[in-house]
Amino acid sequence: MTDLSAGAKSSRFTILANPTRFLDLSGKVQPWLYAVALLGIAVGLGLGLTVPPDYQQGTTVEIMFIHVPFAWLCMMIWTVMSVSALGTLVWRHPLADVAIKAAAPIGAVFTALALITGSIWGRPMWGTWWVWDARLTSVFVLFIMYLGLIALTRALEEPGKAAKPAAILVLVGFINIPIIKFSVDWWNTLHQPASVLRMNGPAMPATYLVPLLISALGFTVLFFALHLTAMRTEILRRRVAALSRLAARRAEA
Repeated sequence: MTDLSAGAKSSRFTILANPTRFLDLSGKVQPWLYAVALLGIAVGLGLGLTVPPDYQQGTTVEIMFIHVPFAWLCMMIWTVMSVSALGTLVWRHPLADVAIKAAAPIGAVFTALALITGSIWGRPMWGTWWVWDARLTSVFVLFIMYLGLIALTRALEEPGKAAKPAAILVLVGFINIPIIKFSVDWWNTLHQPASVLRMNGPAMPATYLVPLLISALGFTVLFFALHLTAMRTEILRRRVAALSRLAARRAEA
């Protein structure tokens, strides 16, 4: 029974690793993900615009409904890439390096948006656009890491040669994720402490929490939809490149 169960799991793993099968399944799921994402973002931001002004931050609190999802995603995407890196180095999954390469530009964009919206929010709250405190600096380092990963995955024409170095870089860079998360607890910073993911539960009232969670869910689903699109594009690009190389070798022969 154990052998049969292991064989069934291995079979499912093989099916999901097949690029053709992946293209077929992702093509069916993609439109639904975009629909759910757009609905969640619209509802979350719509509710966010109706919340009463905060007693300290006034109407600038509305920036929270896009800034917090962006900040959450910049860390989550690197975590997703870290799992994919294990898939490359440990499980030798054929689509793992595709997932890393496809996710990196999306993560870079969300990290840049987190930095930009954070600066816009920080200007009226802190009186400055930027401070080199632990949270902001570690997020900026994450942005540089995304750019470095993008450069690495595009530096080599053969994708297989860049897969292992990219996976190692992702796993080493994961050290920065807990630093970002707990920097406001470990060091004295201008950035406010966590108010959603806390041991004692969320610190903000439901008036703000519900729109924030809906918006965060919508942007998270949007990432997965964009990630599928980017992975599909990368798979097709590699197929075209392989056919071009094959045609070139035949022409030389």
